[in-house]
Amino acid sequence: MSRQLVARSPDLLRLREEGYDIAIDVATSHLLVRAPYVTAEKTVARGTLVSSLTLSGETTAAPGDHVVWFVGATPEDKPCDRQGHVLEALINQHGPISLGGELIASCSFSHKPEPTYPDYYEKMSTYADMLLAHVQVIDPDATVRTFPPVPAEEEESVFRYLDSASARAQIGAVTDKLRGHKLVIIGGGGTGSYILDLVTKTPAETIHVYDRDVMLTHNAFRSPGAASLEELIARPRKVDYLLGKYDAMHRGVVAHPEHVDAANIDQLQDADFVFIAIDDGPAKKFIIENLQAFGVRFIDVGMGLYQHGDSLAGLVRTTTSVPGHGDHIWENDRISFADEDDDVYDQNIQIADLNMLNAALAVIKWKKIFAFYIDLEHELSSTYTIDGNHMLNEDHAP
Repeated sequence: MSRQLVARSPDLLRLREEGYDIAIDVATSHLLVRAPYVTAEKTVARGTLVSSLTLSGETTAAPGDHVVWFVGATPEDKPCDRQGHVLEALINQHGPISLGGELIASCSFSHKPEPTYPDYYEKMSTYADMLLAHVQVIDPDATVRTFPPVPAEEEESVFRYLDSASARAQIGAVTDKLRGHKLVIIGGGGTGSYILDLVTKTPAETIHVYDRDVMLTHNAFRSPGAASLEELIARPRKVDYLLGKYDAMHRGVVAHPEHVDAANIDQLQDADFVFIAIDDGPAKKFIIENLQAFGVRFIDVGMGLYQHGDSLAGLVRTTTSVPGHGDHIWENDRISFADEDDDVYDQNIQIADLNMLNAALAVIKWKKIFAFYIDLEHELSSTYTIDGNHMLNEDHAP
């Protein structure tokens, strides 16, 4: 009920999108707004402004009065000026005042403008700014707009807390282009794990990760975040380790502790997009042939690093296939299908920053395909060369 009320009430939604720390006390039908204030000790603390809610069906109506209550960090706390003097001119009733449930106010405020408050945004932001004016004398960097994480209900979002980043940047309509996708990541190693890190920040409906390998110590040095010693000792499957990290943010991550082969390739037929991040050439060839037969869009990533004297050189490759534009993979030899046991793969140098770059280029291209980012060249093959910091785009789709 509280999530729906905020979503359907423009004034409450504006408070949340502008970074106010708000909540609805459903039991007592009060709006709560966290705000900083000055204590009698001339320090800054955070209290709560409380207003009764006037509703019209499933949305807010104009506030029924101009009064708010104040709940301090301690039951006796009342807001003060920089000298530690209680703001008596603002207070119209001293507490304790029981508001129901566990809400007990130390005082109430009365400030009635003409005309009175048209909505809860104007009402609550006005009172919060009154307290903030005294706070900023002591702490100029203090703010009411803290943009706190907001827990999200399962039926409302794939995220476990609301995507305030898109709201804050006002790019919700752009972000919606990525909503509802079924994504598949084949390979949970260095680049694959960074791809997962990036796509869990999008509203994709589900993100399936396939990899049957175990999370070993060397994997920790080319993956996002920091694996603990205890986690590495436990030797979890890579996909289970990654699920444990990213399920905390995105509900749609699905772990598949298996490689993609003839037994499960059909699970990819309904994918909206597939990221291929494995080194096994024959397995990659089998997957690509089937994805193109299914008409599924995909990106294959890879890097070729080698020692040049006492430094490293090489390139990072991103290869895209979309229905009707996949022949370049075969005709132009864009992807190596050599066996991973061949000599060229013996050293298999991978560095976290290049894994991250490879993943970022792949995710950016995925977003281009769905018009999240503008795409003027429609390149299907990109190669970044370390020496010279050079990016080459080839195989342009019409």
